[in-house]
Amino acid sequence: MFFLSPFELKGDIDSVFERDPAARSILEVLLCYPGLHALILHRFAHRLYLARIPLIPRLISHGTRFITGIEIHPGAKIGKKFFIDHGMGSVIGETTEIGDNVTMYQGVTLGGTGKHSGKRHPTLGDNVVVGANATILGPVHIGAGSRIGAGSVVVRDVPHDSTIVGVPGRVVRHKGEKTYDVSLEHGKLFDPIESLNAKLEQKMAHLENRVAELEKEKRRSA
Repeated sequence: MFFLSPFELKGDIDSVFERDPAARSILEVLLCYPGLHALILHRFAHRLYLARIPLIPRLISHGTRFITGIEIHPGAKIGKKFFIDHGMGSVIGETTEIGDNVTMYQGVTLGGTGKHSGKRHPTLGDNVVVGANATILGPVHIGAGSRIGAGSVVVRDVPHDSTIVGVPGRVVRHKGEKTYDVSLEHGKLFDPIESLNAKLEQKMAHLENRVAELEKEKRRSA
């Protein structure tokens, strides 16, 4: 009842081989992948949590954080084939809901806002990818098939099949169509601050040229 079924475990192991080319063998995955360790322990703790067994689920979660560097509240709902790559420093809050085939990298925070009870953490649809050090806060919904760029901060709902980058996160691609002219390589992700600075520099250059023209006109008329 409380332990993983062989089918669940196989699905979680398969997700590692499907998404990490560094995986060499089942034994290596079982022994050397902290994301898998955290997920297996969470699935056990979550069952205890649903059975309303006190304290033990939180102790398992606390021990998992100590061993793997990944903190998952036992109340979080996680679907099939969830893959945490590296995972160090990742936090998944109590009312988080994660769909099937989701991939999450290290340093990700799926956090809550405010002190109210009830739903206060994100919901991730199927096939979502969350890049390293991204932060998603509050009871927002990330649509199926969306990509959250590394280092992005998301505080609003994201449509399905979208790509989000920047602080705050902005949609740069939706349903395959670019909303900004940007490459999706990590080193070339859209930076709204850089874009704003570029526009300000253009305006400053225009104003400087205009001032120079006015000074020339003033000298000619003097």
